[in-house]
Amino acid sequence: MIASYLAAGFTIGVLGSFHCVGMCGPIALALPVGSAGKWKRLWYILLYNFGRAVTYTILGALFGIVGAQFFIGGYQQILSVVLGVLLLATLFFAKYLPPNSFFFNKYTSKLKQALGTLFKSEKHFYTFFFIGILNGFLPCGLVYMAIAGAIAAGTVWNSALFMAAFGLGTLPIMFAVTVLGKYISVQWRNQMRKLVPVFIGIMGVLLILRGLNLGILYLSPEMKATPTGTESCCHKDKTLKH
Repeated sequence: MIASYLAAGFTIGVLGSFHCVGMCGPIALALPVGSAGKWKRLWYILLYNFGRAVTYTILGALFGIVGAQFFIGGYQQILSVVLGVLLLATLFFAKYLPPNSFFFNKYTSKLKQALGTLFKSEKHFYTFFFIGILNGFLPCGLVYMAIAGAIAAGTVWNSALFMAAFGLGTLPIMFAVTVLGKYISVQWRNQMRKLVPVFIGIMGVLLILRGLNLGILYLSPEMKATPTGTESCCHKDKTLKH
């Protein structure tokens, strides 16, 4: 089952990374690596992307704590359906949602200020790692979607692995954007941003299917509530046993 979470997270990361070109592309393109040598430049870019993956893993573990409570109570299926419905509702009624709150704008502003400070500071190898760390905390619809999948993963460990795989899945495209940035037009990046609703819709449907207990391996496995958590027809999770 762990392999299925890794595969799911990585696949979402790969497919969703085209959206990242539009959202995080400007930061990746602005990385101050132009004066570095060839190999050092590649190293800096890897550190930046590794920093993003670390943040996603941390977020997965934190939200996994919430999801684990539903897993222990045997409500994992209900949670999965609710999360899927919420994603689809957000997608269809996005234009009716209230604008960002003062707190949300303040949070984003503080993150951007911190990023600006790092961009202007003396460049060390860890500078690029911390730029990636902060970049991972920036508001992003694709990350929210991945977090929804992580919450439904059932355990803290599965949630963290799901988000780690998601981060690694975004690496190839984001690495290419930084290296080949001058060949990627702003228009093309903007087109990539329009893919977000597609990925959110797919994730919403998958979460609903997973919670419907249809007995389809990996896609919608049959789950049964037990005193120690949730049991699959094909696999019994023993992580909660002592």
